[in-house]
Amino acid sequence: MVKLNAGWREIPIGGKIVDAGNAREYETGSWRAMRPVVDQEECINCLQCWVFCPESSIDVKDEEMVGFHLRFCKGCGICAAICPVEAITMVPESEPTE
Repeated sequence: MVKLNAGWREIPIGGKIVDAGNAREYETGSWRAMRPVVDQEECINCLQCWVFCPESSIDVKDEEMVGFHLRFCKGCGICAAICPVEAITMVPESEPTE
């Protein structure tokens, strides 16, 4: 098992998670330079962001997009790129949260 907060020399090549069920131990959101922000008034709840998010970081409740699990979001921007109404934008991590 890889220890938490392991350096790049201590993790498997490619950052592969080799032990089943331990992905939630890795808070990969700290790698992010940009973070997604959703305008709930513009969102049409098509859930394409949820389908395409490689980290399952989209929070859905009662079939509606309600936010992000930023603990795991790496800031790739796929959610913003796929959003058909441009309700999701990427902002620098240095910007204050609302």
